[in-house]
Amino acid sequence: MTDHKNDGSEMDRKSEEEIRETEQLTETGAARRGFLGRLGKGGAALAVMGLGAETAMQTMFNRSTLSSAVAAGIEGFHVEGKVDGVIWLNDRPINGELPPHLLHDEVTPFPNMFVRNNGVPPEKAGIDASAWTLTVHGEAANGEKSYTIADLKEKFEHHTLQIWIECGGNGRAAFEPSPRGNQWDLGAVGCPTWTGVRLRDVLEDVGYDADKAEYIGFKAGDAHLSGRDDLDALSRGCPMRKAVEDETLIVWAMNGEDIPEQHGYPLRLITPGFPGSASGKWLTEILVRDREHDGQGMTGHSYRVPRHPVEPGADVPNEDMVVLEEMPVKSLITYPQTGAETSVGSTLKVAGKAWDGYGDVEELHVSTDFGVTWQKADLKRPVNKFAWQTWEADIEFSEPGFHQVWAVATNSKGDRQPMVLPGWNPRGYGNNKAHHIDVRVKA
Repeated sequence: MTDHKNDGSEMDRKSEEEIRETEQLTETGAARRGFLGRLGKGGAALAVMGLGAETAMQTMFNRSTLSSAVAAGIEGFHVEGKVDGVIWLNDRPINGELPPHLLHDEVTPFPNMFVRNNGVPPEKAGIDASAWTLTVHGEAANGEKSYTIADLKEKFEHHTLQIWIECGGNGRAAFEPSPRGNQWDLGAVGCPTWTGVRLRDVLEDVGYDADKAEYIGFKAGDAHLSGRDDLDALSRGCPMRKAVEDETLIVWAMNGEDIPEQHGYPLRLITPGFPGSASGKWLTEILVRDREHDGQGMTGHSYRVPRHPVEPGADVPNEDMVVLEEMPVKSLITYPQTGAETSVGSTLKVAGKAWDGYGDVEELHVSTDFGVTWQKADLKRPVNKFAWQTWEADIEFSEPGFHQVWAVATNSKGDRQPMVLPGWNPRGYGNNKAHHIDVRVKA
């Protein structure tokens, strides 16, 4: 099989300080260098606005306070096949999200699926999918086995499920003080269909010690931003309880076609309900661990939250952080677009999506008076567990003026979205604050 990692010869000569800087860019986005480089000497384009280049870049990533012109992301950057309107946060690694009104489809199509990368994906043109192999091994495995994609297709039962994936940092831009990382607003989420085999079936075929196995980890074919072969761009995983669930899959197709290049072609893991980082793309290895996996993105503050509530801006010791697992219940208003207009006495149809890390959402309510009163929406059941759910509500306004519509979802455990920001954490994970749109009502 072709080596999909970049040639590390040049980076071997780089200092450890440079490598650490590159690792930080995995989260903050290496677009900084490309963006500042395009500004020219002294950041002239931003000097006109009275901003230094560095200050302007920091401001750019706090999009909730910016004009729509700056909030549009990296000017001129595009990924082939993606819909116009994607907000590209950075270009190395490539990261981009969708505004809520572009997430209205029942099944998220490729053009409207967000992109979250930590490293440099292998180029599709250089991949021989027929030779791509997945190797399963580890301390708690009974042995080691490798499978081609054809082996997986022939040996195990196929399953097609619609499963949402959400970046753990979706909503990070709203936290104050601003945590380190891509300043995602609301649209780092999508819900396509996935076709593949159950991870559980593959693990059972290899065999493992159920008393010893605690975690699975993955390794992937994307390259670390530094280009070094001895560093993983991302190597996360999940506890065995999640690995053996019916909906945890090894997949080769998205929406009935080969997985697109930016989404993990030719093979990826789908770990439903967990942050998207647990659904490894360009999958090459599964490790059956006898401990919590300790790969890239599993230690320190990466994809971890404080064990107990902390003060905003607190420096939380690593030992007080725990792995982010099930994502909190959440919803979006995807129709109409914020800024919609209606008139007194007319009916405004409002619709959106709701999802939860533990499975189904039980109820969805909307409010036009900031939560003083609530109206129950019509919430559809999911097509399968971990598919997002569509909801609709008809709203009437009794007086003209500026109004807001808020949506709040409640899961099967009784957990309900908060109207205010949830507790601050050092990396800005798990923001599930209620979403709202603005509506102008004419007399």
